[in-house]
Amino acid sequence: MQVSQEHREYWRRNLRVTAVLLAIWFVVSFVLTYFARELSFNFFGWPFSFYMAAQGALIVYLLIIWYYARHMDRLDHEFGVDEGDEQ
Repeated sequence: MQVSQEHREYWRRNLRVTAVLLAIWFVVSFVLTYFARELSFNFFGWPFSFYMAAQGALIVYLLIIWYYARHMDRLDHEFGVDEGDEQ
């Protein structure tokens, strides 16, 4: 099966945004929580390490999902592979 240049561009852009979002996920999941004890300051009245583990990471995960869905919807529309208004 031959892949067109447009198809390659679509997947290149898809993989680029996926890699960036995975890097953000990794930093929030592992790097920030690993070093959170050294970041000992209060954040909304709670220790920062507790906030990152309990609330901050979940908020970032939701933002990652929201951004990916929005970005892929726009990318699908740009390359003409969106589902359209099927009902």
